[in-house]
Amino acid sequence: MKKSALVLFTLAAMAGTSSLALAQASEGVLTIATIGEPPTLDVMQTPTDIVLTIDQHIFETLYTYDAQWKSVPLLAAGMPEVSEDGLTYKIALREGVKFHDGSDLDAKDVTASLNRWMAINSKGKQVAALVESLTEDGGNAVVIKLKSRYAPLLATLSQASVIMPSEKIADTLTEFVGTGPYALKERKPDQYTQLVRFEDYKSPEGEISNYAGKREAIAKEIRFVPVPDANTRVEGLISGQFDYADSLPVSAYERVEASDSAKPVIFKNAGWASMNMNMQQGLLTKKELRQAVQVALNPNDMMLAAFSDDRFFSVDASIFPEESFWHTEAGVARYGEGDPEAAAKLLEAAGYDGTPIRLMTSRQYEFHYKIGEVAKAYLEAAGFKVDLQVVDWATLTTRRADPKEWDIFITHSNFPGDPTTINTITDTYPGWYVSEQKAKAVATYMEATTDEAKKAAWDAIQTVIYDDAPLYKVGNFNAVSGVANGVTGYEPTYWPHFWNVTPKQ
Repeated sequence: MKKSALVLFTLAAMAGTSSLALAQASEGVLTIATIGEPPTLDVMQTPTDIVLTIDQHIFETLYTYDAQWKSVPLLAAGMPEVSEDGLTYKIALREGVKFHDGSDLDAKDVTASLNRWMAINSKGKQVAALVESLTEDGGNAVVIKLKSRYAPLLATLSQASVIMPSEKIADTLTEFVGTGPYALKERKPDQYTQLVRFEDYKSPEGEISNYAGKREAIAKEIRFVPVPDANTRVEGLISGQFDYADSLPVSAYERVEASDSAKPVIFKNAGWASMNMNMQQGLLTKKELRQAVQVALNPNDMMLAAFSDDRFFSVDASIFPEESFWHTEAGVARYGEGDPEAAAKLLEAAGYDGTPIRLMTSRQYEFHYKIGEVAKAYLEAAGFKVDLQVVDWATLTTRRADPKEWDIFITHSNFPGDPTTINTITDTYPGWYVSEQKAKAVATYMEATTDEAKKAAWDAIQTVIYDDAPLYKVGNFNAVSGVANGVTGYEPTYWPHFWNVTPKQ
């Protein structure tokens, strides 16, 4: 043991310091292999996963997500005070929070940041259309007045609406200054993004829960290295070049597990796979035929073909997974083992004329392709004719925008903090899920002001989704990453984060 480490250990023991506080003294570096180079560090402009992963260490939002994906305070001092009519939100700010440039967080920084977010971010623009005013209430609170109730407000304030000093705000950011546990030191495109511990960081209180709770900047430095090739990430992890490697192929699990330098990490319910149906044109404009598709399919067989091992997937009819606040069995129908005979009866009753279903998938996501192969077999067993069209992902995303070109396409999504922000159930997403009963159910949700009312409204929305059959949820998939032996405190989350993580000695 080095002398300096021995002294720290002795002092900590004498003071009764916790192991987490002791770990604060680390001079270690965490080297993180990411899936690629971030296009920007301006997360308001480009809220992609890679940008969110890095930026969450630099910037913070008023609210963040706990383990149930409920929005809880981060820079806010508590949950908002909401007026009886549900239109006015008063949000107090935590005191004593500093930016990386040494300035103090105040209400002016929040209003300036949120105004920028509402001007340039896609979800921010949605919120802006509903905001009557955004004002400061003294130095340590802001007030948002809405034109109409908007239940997803806190969820949208929990992602990408980062707070920065008002003096640093510009159309194009030149300085990336936040309140997070790490500050940006240097970025060399295609080489690394280097973050260093912010010594004056003020952590929120509370038990660690997903992104919520206490945050400790234990590592002195975090270095994010873009490594687009998955096999290179695997080799670098095993060789000791990386302390963490993101998004590894499931086929690498055993190899990493067998190494003496690293261990694989499974993040449960990283996302869900779905088959989206065209409700605007073509064969599946008939609800009865969409329901026949649901009855015909076997989700377990499709997910097993896609992921080979049940360690890497789960089958669950609820659109949200069990750990989520939004998990519910409400309305579940036509989901299970696949019943070709029952599906055939629905086909006959709907007057199916033998027109082939155009099923689009891509091999760039190999699991999409494998799901498509099994789906084709089950649909044909029920009596459908199927035209399986295998195209590259760019072609698929272009073609799915044209309702004349397809009947079903396969995709995947993450689980957002608010159910009404799921792409696949919005009116304008390819598939064009528009129905009167959905509109009524969503309107009820938007009026909700409590978690209990939102949950009841979401139960009703899921019930409508199963009846309208705009999509077929195939199943939930897990993500594989890897962490070097000796690195402690890492807990998997959708956007991997490295506060509370101790580097290897």
